[in-house]
Amino acid sequence: VGGKYPLSNACGQLGQSYQDYHCSEAEKHMECPVDPNMSISAVTHAKWYGAPAPLFCEPKTDEQPHSGFWDNSYQCNKGWANPPETCDVYEGQKAGKFDQSRPYASNTGRTDVEGCCWWGRGVIQTTGVCNFGKLNYYLGARAAKEGRYSKYWSVDFCRDPEQICSSSEYKELKWISGMFYWMESVQSYDRGGWRYTVELARFVESGMQGTSFIDAVSGIVNRGCHNPPCGTGAVDGGHERSQNFKKVLDTMFAGRPPDVSSPMSSSNFQSPTKPSSPSKPIPSSLSPANQTQTHLSLIVTAVALSMLIISGD
Repeated sequence: VGGKYPLSNACGQLGQSYQDYHCSEAEKHMECPVDPNMSISAVTHAKWYGAPAPLFCEPKTDEQPHSGFWDNSYQCNKGWANPPETCDVYEGQKAGKFDQSRPYASNTGRTDVEGCCWWGRGVIQTTGVCNFGKLNYYLGARAAKEGRYSKYWSVDFCRDPEQICSSSEYKELKWISGMFYWMESVQSYDRGGWRYTVELARFVESGMQGTSFIDAVSGIVNRGCHNPPCGTGAVDGGHERSQNFKKVLDTMFAGRPPDVSSPMSSSNFQSPTKPSSPSKPIPSSLSPANQTQTHLSLIVTAVALSMLIISGD
């Protein structure tokens, strides 16, 4: 914004507000409460020249009632200055500094980072109070507290969402969170006449041509709808996902689109217990229906991979 990076981008970028990513009324009981006193700094961040420091959230105080910006053009290595200056905000920093001297608004007008602890984390960038709340409800501390089985009973995703990236005990969480979102929110998507399983079957049965299917899935992952721009804006990284999707498909099918000779209802589609080999053509001895089912399974894998390849925690 104006050539600078508002610190309030932690609250939401590209016109978004992550703490307002609420669940539906039916699932509202799962979402995380917003704690204005929460203070968290991100574990990971960009490393290019002058890249902003890690995102952070913290309450407003009398001494610091607003958030400023990151000045990426500032030359911080000044050993000759009196007193000398060094780039010491984060390891490997080459330029830039915080400027908290005045409020600096994001493109949503936000000038603070209070309660803004819900930025994306993990391989598919789990974001917002609803998604973190669902993780906690099904897999985390809340499930254990309410008497349900919990794989990660000691992890409270609502009190410390950064554990997706920072946990030394459960390093797989960055992947688990991504696959949980994929299964819970993407594969079950059915809105506005667009149903994931139906469109997946249609894409396979029509010879896997064009980008409309991957573009719609990209919209679901990145903006929550299959036909963006929706309430949260235009898709970011759509072209890259489409290219990754093609790359994974070419690898799985050895560059030869499969011949699907028999349509198959999406209601009959079931994921196999073991993934098929990505380097071998589909055996011709399989029945047309089984070939289609195998192709569908491979496409599910390919779409998921294309989402994960472009994301980072």
